Amino acid sequence: MKPLLITDCDEVLLHMVRHFGTWLDEAHAIDFTPNGGDFAHSMRRRHDRSLVERDEMWGLLDGFFPAEMARQTLVPHAREALAALAEQAEIVVLTNLGDHCRPHRIAQLATHGIAHRVECNQGGKGGPVAKLIAEFGATVTVFVDDLAVHHESVAKHAPEVFRLHMVAEPSLAPHVPAAPHAHARIDDWREAQDWIAARFAAGSVAGAMTGG
Repeated sequence: MKPLLITDCDEVLLHMVRHFGTWLDEAHAIDFTPNGGDFAHSMRRRHDRSLVERDEMWGLLDGFFPAEMARQTLVPHAREALAALAEQAEIVVLTNLGDHCRPHRIAQLATHGIAHRVECNQGGKGGPVAKLIAEFGATVTVFVDDLAVHHESVAKHAPEVFRLHMVAEPSLAPHVPAAPHAHARIDDWREAQDWIAARFAAGSVAGAMTGG
């Protein structure tokens, strides 16, 4: 069986935050200053400096996906790294979007030269990762995501997976601490490619960890 790479999309393969912020400015007169925390505390209406409420935040995200997805740009070296890793592994893009966005995400990634299976998900990614491992029969799996909560979920539901924390947005990465349930933090795909390939070459599963 081939190894399996399961990777997130936004802030891993494609830049999202910078383009979402530009759209909020242009279309909604909202200033967006992400600091690595909750988006709901990062959006302020320009006319009165009031914070955008959580329910409205989700509505704005729904307005960006899928209508404004064409704004997104490729993370440097992501396409080349996936192409190289695909020579030895199966690759699945596991993205937290509504199911209605799946064909849009597939088409979007294809325009950037990335053509791999795409699965949409809502909530924690541990369960879906475990299902994909069972489906593929993978003996070695690497999971890449920018959000610590998903590394915690995968650690709980599929502890044998190697977990790589990546925040590919340079303006965001310095403000995001390393995910305690990830095995490594790497924000550049050139280095990440080598780390992932080494996990595949070793042919073993991840050992138990308590964090760090």
